[in-house]
Parts: sequence; structure tokens; C-alpha cells
Amino acid sequence: MDKGILIQYSDMKEEIKDLRRRIRKLEGEIDSLGVVSDTVKGSRNDLTIGPIKVNGYDDQRYWRLKNILESRRERLLEAEEKLQGMVVEVEKYIDSIESSELRIMFRLYYVDNLTWYQVAMRMNDMFPKRRVKYTEDSCKQRHKRFLDKIG
Repeated sequence: MDKGILIQYSDMKEEIKDLRRRIRKLEGEIDSLGVVSDTVKGSRNDLTIGPIKVNGYDDQRYWRLKNILESRRERLLEAEEKLQGMVVEVEKYIDSIESSELRIMFRLYYVDNLTWYQVAMRMNDMFPKRRVKYTEDSCKQRHKRFLDKIG
């Protein structure tokens, strides 16, 4: 198992975020479809001939957008299922790291999806008696050094 799984996992999470953003945008576009009006010549109920105003929705556009939305939702479900499978691989990879401290950092960053600042704060909470406090930069640097060393 190599560090590529961590990169792939991070990329997949970003792809899912992007799909969710696109779905929300498309849902908003569908919700904002307005009424389309047209005037046609014809007879009314009282049998007089003249212009008649017809209101409705743009069916073609609505169904086209609805099909795109459904396709994106299916892709999102597939990506989420794939991500769930990757979580197991990522956790196995993290468990294979010898240093307990690094395992905790990696879990907080990759699995719990915390920022490096949040990782540092959580590490300080876990190890309050540590002489040198964790910082965002120190956690990032330890992560980078580990990946460079194995890579």
C-alpha cells in the first residue's frame, strides 16, 4: 500500500464536494424557471376570434435540466460508495504507520477531515504535557516529511 491512496482519497472528497455544489446550482436553476408567455390567434370560449395569451413552462428546458440533475445525482451516489470503500483502505494505510503520533495526525486530517490548524489544536488537547506545542505548520511539516521519506 502506498501514499497514493491518501492523495486519491483527498481528490475523491473534493470531487464529491464539487458534484454536490453542481447539483445545488442545478436545483436552483430548475426552481427559478419562470413562466413563459405567448400570444396565439384562436377562438375563445365565447367563440370570438382574436389573440389569446397562453402561459406555461418551458417543458423542453425543464426536462433537459431534470435529466442532467438525475445523472449528477447518480454519479454522486457512485462516488460516495467508492469513497466509503476507500475509507477502509485509508485506515489500513494509516494503521501501518509506525508512529502513534503520526497515525493520530493522519486520522484527524484524512478521516475526520479537519484542517491542519484543527489538527494542531486537537493534538495539543490530546498531549497537554508536551513541552513544544503543536502548530499548524509543525503538523503540516511532519506530514510532508513522512510522505517524502516513504515516497
